[in-house]
Amino acid sequence: MKLCMIGTGYVGLVSGVCFSDIGNDVICVDKDSKKIENLKKGIIPIYEPGLEELVIKNYKNKRLKFSTDLKDSISKSDIIFICVGTPTKKNGNGADLSQIYNVAKEIRSSISKFKIIITKSTVPVTTGDEIEKIITQKISKKKFSVVSNPEFLREGEAIRDFTYPDRIVIGTNDKKSNKILKNLYSPLISKGAKYVNTSRRAAELIKYASNAFLATKITFINELANLCEKIDVNIEDISIGMGLDKRIGSRFLRAGPAYGGSCFPKDTKAITATAEKFKTNLSVIKSVIKSNENRSSLLLNRVFDILKGKVKNKNICFLGVTFKANTDDMRDSSSLSMIPSLIKKGAKVNYFDPTGAKSDFKKLKNVSFSNNISAAIKNSDLIIIHTEWNDFKSINFKKEVKNKNFIIFDMRNIYSSTKMLELKIKYFGVGR
Repeated sequence: MKLCMIGTGYVGLVSGVCFSDIGNDVICVDKDSKKIENLKKGIIPIYEPGLEELVIKNYKNKRLKFSTDLKDSISKSDIIFICVGTPTKKNGNGADLSQIYNVAKEIRSSISKFKIIITKSTVPVTTGDEIEKIITQKISKKKFSVVSNPEFLREGEAIRDFTYPDRIVIGTNDKKSNKILKNLYSPLISKGAKYVNTSRRAAELIKYASNAFLATKITFINELANLCEKIDVNIEDISIGMGLDKRIGSRFLRAGPAYGGSCFPKDTKAITATAEKFKTNLSVIKSVIKSNENRSSLLLNRVFDILKGKVKNKNICFLGVTFKANTDDMRDSSSLSMIPSLIKKGAKVNYFDPTGAKSDFKKLKNVSFSNNISAAIKNSDLIIIHTEWNDFKSINFKKEVKNKNFIIFDMRNIYSSTKMLELKIKYFGVGR
């Protein structure tokens, strides 16, 4: 099939590349000409394992194209995916849909024959209705169909999640579009993906509800970890005991830092804003948001306790600064609040992340980046394992750290506290 992906951010690029890899002709469109030229050269704007290879492969096979010409790309395609950003509004919790609606206006001036227009971006309920209204101002309803097809891609696992999805959600009551899209996704359905056809509004809400629930699981286990620290119980025992119940499941029950990234922070806020618009109180999700916002402060206080209040002139190393492993995404990462706070208290912070130095810290005094783990931890008083990269799971701390009295604060519970005790290393985990 002939597809057009509008927006080459995380969702648009990954989806477009993967669609081309299963045999479709895909044009990825973006206004950023530099980004498009780089993509043609195989230079990827995001860190996602395996993506670069797929871009190069499918671009060479001419199934994947990159363009800045939206009108031409739409005219050459049968299915149009809207994959632009929906960030949180500057003055509020709702989603900023300006990019979505601007794209809708551009699409309506480029339609000459029947097109399926799909919102792949995460959008609040009734957004599809509004897109339809915008397009029908100039185009007959017979020439297009607006469909909701939310993505469920995890950063760092996106290619696998696209190729072997749990479910494919298609929000439309239009039988023609439903039949075409079921055919489009047939290679994935044949691998076991569940195809779910709902109303458009239901599909829009499924995405938000899913993310809000996963954010709730993370926040729930983090709050239990706080209790475990007070009553001498290991949170991992609780996670295992709970997770074996099939009604609950083990995923997203690992205690650690606050949730972050491109989805959970903005989507939990957006669904509560939508609920308020329809005069409904989502009190559970509101509590989740508040608890998560307090999480970084709580972990920072734990650092102060570990150092017994003596933070000034301490060499503190952060291993990983992204919100999770296998991504370069810094959005709402705990490190963004923790590192500046430690600097204000007089600490010297050094960090290493496999995805390189971060512009977020360049203007801060007493913050430096190391090119490897050994250099990062060598002179540390305190080592904070912030992100669960595989690179950090088998470090010989005794050999690498010069300071004999160094302390480890393992915010991901990567290491065994028993083994650390045997090695006579001062070690602290989360919920232990």
